[in-house]
Formats: sequence, C-alpha cells, structure tokens
Amino acid sequence: MSKATKRKHVVKEVLLDYVQPTEDQRIVRVLGSPGNNLHEVETEDGDRFLASMPTKFRKNIWIKRGDFVIVDPIAEGEKVKAEIAFIIYKDHQRLLQKEGLWPEGFNKEVTDHPAKEKESNKGAESWNSKTDKSVVDDEDDDDTEDDSDLFVNTNRVYYEDSEEESESEEESVDAEEEKE
Repeated sequence: MSKATKRKHVVKEVLLDYVQPTEDQRIVRVLGSPGNNLHEVETEDGDRFLASMPTKFRKNIWIKRGDFVIVDPIAEGEKVKAEIAFIIYKDHQRLLQKEGLWPEGFNKEVTDHPAKEKESNKGAESWNSKTDKSVVDDEDDDDTEDDSDLFVNTNRVYYEDSEEESESEEESVDAEEEKE
C-alpha cells in the first residue's frame, strides 16, 4: 500500500470511526510531547506518565497539548506506561459525554476552561479597563471613538505615554522648527 493510501485510511479511521474505551483502556489528556513520538499524558486522577504514538499514526495524525486520547496500558513499561489507541476529537467527546463514558475529572476542567483563558489575558483586561475609564471620561465628546472592543495583543508590552511628556516633546519640536 502506498503512503498516500495508508494516510487516507488512517485519517478516515480516526475521523469517522466511533470507538468506546474497553475495560482496560483509559481516556487521558495530552500535556505535551517530549519528543521521539512520546507524549506526556494525565489521567482524570492526576497521574502523569508517557504514552507512545503507534507507527500507523506517525506523520499522519498530529495531536497537541490539551487533546484527549484513548490509551492501552503497557504492563512492562517503567516510564512509557501506555500506547495511544485512538485520538478523540470534539464530536467524539460530545458523544462519549452523552453516553456517560466520559471521565468526571475532565468534565470539571472543560467547564473551567473559559476562566483559565480570562486569567491568561489579565494584561489585556487591565489595559481594556484603563481604556474604558478614559472613554468614560471622554463621553462628553461626540467625536471620540470607542476602541475598547478591539483585540488587544498581549504579546506586546503596552507603554503608557503621559500627556505631560507628549506636550513637552511637541514644544521641543516647535522650538527646533523656529530656530531654522
């Protein structure tokens, strides 16, 4: 079988097949990839261990931090204690939740996820609150535009320019122009 045909069948299997975990299989969350087709995973109880990616998934299917997978335990493993059997996508996750097969430990984290996003954007919110205050002060002016609903890039450092500095800069520029 050619590589393209193999990839087609593997992707079709992962995206279209509906798999329920057996008694010995577990649903775990991927925490990261230290490399060498190994992935650090965490169970609903908080146990962390390494899981290996089988050869049929390598270079065909990618998983990232926060994805959920079904793993088969490896009895003789010290560090690598499981092998990934199936990758769970959002639709599959919803079906497992409806059937009651989804681990309770992961349900809490799925509902808490928006709160974590808010914590990571503290800088953006504090900047937005500063701009909101300045907009409230300028509400009397009809020509001011409200930019508080625009996206704030948290990867950039925000420097506040005080009005005194900008006025002194303008005066120095005007003085230089008068000299010429």
